[in-house]
Amino acid sequence: MSGDGIIPMIQSHVIDVNGNFVGAAVRRDGGYQFVAVDTRMQTLNGTVWPNLATVERLARQLYIAGRFVNPDAIAAQ
Repeated sequence: MSGDGIIPMIQSHVIDVNGNFVGAAVRRDGGYQFVAVDTRMQTLNGTVWPNLATVERLARQLYIAGRFVNPDAIAAQ
């Protein structure tokens, strides 16, 4: 933080699936943290992923299928 009292804005990205707002990806050191706003997305809530594309892909899988297509690949990340 600078000495002028200005707090830097947190960078975030809306995550929507087929026009439904399901959460946000918040930029953190080391990746993007998912913040769920839809109850179906609780499995991802609070998790951190290396890039925005991964967060979007996982959110889409969870929202549409109700599960992750390849859970072993997710655990390896």
